Amino acid sequence: MRERQTLDESIAAVRASERELADNIELIEMGEAEGDDGIVADAEAALRVLAEDVRKRQIASMLSGEADDNDTYVEVHAGAGGTESQDWANMLLRMYTRWAEKSGRKVELLEVHDGEEAGIKSATMLVKGEKSYGWLKTESGVHRLVRISPYDSQARRHTSFASVWVYPVVDESIDIQINESDCRIDTYRAQGAGGQHINTTDSAVRITHNPTGIVVQCQSERSQHKNRATAWSMLKARLYELELEKREAAANAQAASKTDIGWGHQIRSYVLQPYQLVKDLRTGVESTSPQDVLNGELDPYMEAALAQRLGGGPKGDIADID
Repeated sequence: MRERQTLDESIAAVRASERELADNIELIEMGEAEGDDGIVADAEAALRVLAEDVRKRQIASMLSGEADDNDTYVEVHAGAGGTESQDWANMLLRMYTRWAEKSGRKVELLEVHDGEEAGIKSATMLVKGEKSYGWLKTESGVHRLVRISPYDSQARRHTSFASVWVYPVVDESIDIQINESDCRIDTYRAQGAGGQHINTTDSAVRITHNPTGIVVQCQSERSQHKNRATAWSMLKARLYELELEKREAAANAQAASKTDIGWGHQIRSYVLQPYQLVKDLRTGVESTSPQDVLNGELDPYMEAALAQRLGGGPKGDIADID
């Protein structure tokens, strides 16, 4: 039923676009025949809006990967550099939260490890909504910040790094087998607000998968049982994402852009001083308004990265995709 609803909505959107295109072309012809420049201008403006909407739907139609429809986990980890990098990690967490909220998605913060002075050492959030993994999957990688550090008494320019890791929620239709003897389960006291209970009981859960070295942790619930269940789900999702990555690596072994999705590769620079620029190093997409990007205006970057991964080139070539 969910698949049928998705197809019905897609078909209805295409038909609505066709009708709007035909109506505006008719208005332009009528305006030209009557010499009414106002009608022509309004119809042309409507066609420009329609073209942008169709372009976005065209990108969305590319999200046909095995897990693109799924909800997704987003992990953020501060790099070396102490408080400055930890603050940068917190800024990235806020950026993705704002993007999700603007696009009508729901966000749940599953775990967070605060920095000593400010920011976070790491955090994991769950993003729920249509094709959340499909849109966010190109955000995995290292993000670089250049700014005058507010934590430097000498007001020097600092370069900081933080890593983002995106992997899909595994639904019940996907069977992931995990041998519990391959895992180590640790419990510990959660950090942060939550009252007496969260700070005095070992409710947080960490699971280490020994064969792969994958570590997941959850502290969002007061109940250790609930946190354990969520952590197992996260581990299944990580193992599934690892398998998807292996398949993609095998299928694209000869592709020069394959390193774009690898963990540990820098994908984007955010420069706040001495000039203002956010540049994606894979697609070349730029913005001279870093605050807009940090407030969640990420669609141009995601669209261009998706188009490039699917053979469409940078953003400027999106309209040429058949």
